[in-house]
Amino acid sequence: MATLYWTAAGFLSGSLMFSVWTARAFLGVDIRQFGDGNPGAGNVWRAGGGWKLGVPAALLDYGKAVIPVALAQVSGGVTGWALVPVGLAPLLGHAFSPLLGFRGGKGVAATFGIWTGLTGLGGPLAFGLTSLLLWRLQWAAGWTMIWGMAGLLVYLALRMHEAPLLAVWTVNAAIISWRHRHEFHASTTARPSNEPRTG
Repeated sequence: MATLYWTAAGFLSGSLMFSVWTARAFLGVDIRQFGDGNPGAGNVWRAGGGWKLGVPAALLDYGKAVIPVALAQVSGGVTGWALVPVGLAPLLGHAFSPLLGFRGGKGVAATFGIWTGLTGLGGPLAFGLTSLLLWRLQWAAGWTMIWGMAGLLVYLALRMHEAPLLAVWTVNAAIISWRHRHEFHASTTARPSNEPRTG
């Protein structure tokens, strides 16, 4: 029963589109009309919010994933295979939000959130540092995320985490790949050494 409750709670939490609402409230714009059309924190930044709105939006998208996953374990005692649907629920809610007609975000902040809830700082650091390295080296955002997921898998393998977490990783990687599918045609051309790193 606890698994069902926390899975539903996680999905509902993940479906809350804080970045869309933040931009609408403070900028009066629909961030899906900017950048790559993604309803995520990156487009809050691009729409004119800069770091002052982009960072809080990213933290809200992160928090809506980490909180239900962490609480399910601490308060609900959810462990083992029962943790798989709970861990994936916020990511699924964000990527396929019913509040946006099941057209949600790409799941980057939610991925950081669920893995913080599942592994503490280790998983997010592996994902984030690998992604950052690839982003600094080449242009293609889709491939950056895939390599980030590969870095996370290496971390899980080295820490000998149990099979349920590998199951979460498998579905997470599939969702990230699907949500970034339109970017895989982009060339992995190296970034010029003098190319700006911000914005």
